[in-house]
Amino acid sequence: MHPMLNIAVRAARVAGNIIAKGFENQTDLLTEAKGDNDFVTRIDKEAEQAIIHKIKQSFPEHNFVGEEGGIVEGSDKDFKWVIDPLDGTTNFIKGIPHFCVSIALLHKGRLDQAVVFDPIRGELFTASKGAGAQLNGFRIRASKAKELSQTILATAFPFKNKESLAQYQQGFNKIFMQSGDIRRSGSAALDLAYVAAGRYDGYWERGIKPWDIAAGELLVRESGGLVTDFAGGNDPMHKGEIVAGSPKVVQNLVKHLK
Repeated sequence: MHPMLNIAVRAARVAGNIIAKGFENQTDLLTEAKGDNDFVTRIDKEAEQAIIHKIKQSFPEHNFVGEEGGIVEGSDKDFKWVIDPLDGTTNFIKGIPHFCVSIALLHKGRLDQAVVFDPIRGELFTASKGAGAQLNGFRIRASKAKELSQTILATAFPFKNKESLAQYQQGFNKIFMQSGDIRRSGSAALDLAYVAAGRYDGYWERGIKPWDIAAGELLVRESGGLVTDFAGGNDPMHKGEIVAGSPKVVQNLVKHLK
């Protein structure tokens, strides 16, 4: 395992322990609303602080950007950690056991290392650039599906921007009519990890942040999948939209989403 990936795994497990304990005892979550249908808890903040602290022990000069804490600048501009300490906070608050820790490392602006950890199922998805993707140490590969008719896809509704529902539904309706079925889980990072593991054949979402998809994007790419934005370009993190899956499935999805 790459040394930086090893540190990321340790950080993810520390955060996962905090999250699992919080999930067992939800009497003191101190939930706050960041916006419409967008929540943060004490656990989100503690998990993010724990991740940054753990990584800084080995790489104090690195930079960080987290969902809750924003940017933490370091002296070495070549390395930036992109962190979502608890992706799926609403699931967590409601007692739905589907959420994860997401940690990605960018080296000179390119995705280099990725960890997505589901602390409830004990599933650790990892990837290093050029070295493939793994689930609990075993190699995983994305689906090779070619036609939408036999696929299980994943997406997310525009719950933070409900005014865009009509536009979203245009693409959704076309895809739904041609696909096998569609899931909506409430965790973008886990959706992408499931694409990398071949559990989902494809996934799309708009209106997302870099910390939602950074680790998952590398997982999918390293598992042999394709990742684009809605126009078929290769910059989903900056566009705030993503399409991921087998190459043929992504091509078909983009056709309906353009």
